[in-house]
Amino acid sequence: MSVVKINVLTVPSEQRETLEKRFASRAHSVDSSDGFEWFELLRPVDGTDNYLVYTRWRDEESFQAWMEGPMKAAHQGSGAEGGDRPKPAASGSTLWSFEVVQQAAPRSA
Repeated sequence: MSVVKINVLTVPSEQRETLEKRFASRAHSVDSSDGFEWFELLRPVDGTDNYLVYTRWRDEESFQAWMEGPMKAAHQGSGAEGGDRPKPAASGSTLWSFEVVQQAAPRSA
């Protein structure tokens, strides 16, 4: 059964637009990763500073391979034109891990 990884990012209000633009500029970069099933960036609406980055994977091994390969490479690159990397938009993060034990999909008409 699939696994879900939720990265809880603490993002100050003045960094929200920056975070969303950075994710938009990398849209679909994870799509071709082996075992990748789903991605969503969830913006908080209840007054917290916590964004949720939801990804779903075929199995734990697929997630770990992505973390050690494409994800690691993307976060170790330098900034534009060889300059310093931009400051992170998030001030903290926590990774939550889940196994999917039940699921439902809308019934087709």
